[in-house]
Amino acid sequence: MTKNGISYRDAGVDIDAGNALVERIKPAAAATQRPGVMDALGGFGALFDLKAAGYDDPILVAATDGVGTKLRIGIDTGHLDGLGQDLVAMCVNDLVCQGAEPLFFLDYFATGKLSVDEGARVVEGIARGCKAAGCALIGGETAEMPGMYHDGDFDLAGFAVGAMNRGAALPSGVAEGDVLLGLASDGVHSNGYSLVRKVAERAGLGWADKAPFADTTLGEALLVPTRLYVKPALAAIRAGGVHALAHITGGGLTENLPRVLPADLGADIDLGAWSLPPVFAWLAQAGGIEQAEMLKTFNSGIGMILVVSADRADALAALLTEAGESVHRIGHVTPGAGIRYSGKIA
Repeated sequence: MTKNGISYRDAGVDIDAGNALVERIKPAAAATQRPGVMDALGGFGALFDLKAAGYDDPILVAATDGVGTKLRIGIDTGHLDGLGQDLVAMCVNDLVCQGAEPLFFLDYFATGKLSVDEGARVVEGIARGCKAAGCALIGGETAEMPGMYHDGDFDLAGFAVGAMNRGAALPSGVAEGDVLLGLASDGVHSNGYSLVRKVAERAGLGWADKAPFADTTLGEALLVPTRLYVKPALAAIRAGGVHALAHITGGGLTENLPRVLPADLGADIDLGAWSLPPVFAWLAQAGGIEQAEMLKTFNSGIGMILVVSADRADALAALLTEAGESVHRIGHVTPGAGIRYSGKIA
């Protein structure tokens, strides 16, 4: 034995803590089991059987994302339990826009010094999000990286894989006259938080102060998790008449809706078709943010848009409402590229 030798733990990496985290999250991961899962956590790779999941001629769809600087608020306040749902939602809400059913999810959690309790709270949130979206948490990576992150800081990334039967990809068949059904958001979701943090600073508010727009602290109000649209959206797709979906993330309505429209088509949107949620009204007022900037930065109350056949719009709106969504008929597809707004969000 070398006298005065050092260990990996002395260098700041605690393998035992990592193992303890894996053991703690195993029940949460097991609760996300679904047809197709072939093995438990712990292998060098995770296996998934597409035939067992019901696909004979599948096309795979993959998505990856993070939570952005919303993490900063979660870390500073210690409110970590919703961040996992944010991570899952940012990935699986994108997958369903392609017409795909999310099948499985993997996470990457990197920190300077691993806290088993904090890591478990985050990953257990990921598992809850996976279960709500119908996909399995089948693997991930926990990286303890001293010197890369300050004590208490961490970063998250997520990776989701889904599938569809060949020929079912979206967008498809978008045409002039199609109706835009907007599904309400649950708040800011996971985009625009660098601007949110600037507004809070300008307003002289800390995360523990009472939110001007809610009966809770500002930190808690801003950490409401991203809404999961997967199951209602899949039900609408399977019912028929859905031509496209747009997840309203960074870039807002202005940048995301054109991504699913043909180059020669645009959309007219009636801003009076829904009410601006209180958090966005506060951001606009406290930050002096113009309406155009709000619509290009935030979801402004609409977290997902479905582009549907006009003759199916009422039936699909009813289906989505029955599934628990707040549905707004916000506009229609028009000739000529670009998004044209009328009115003002009240």
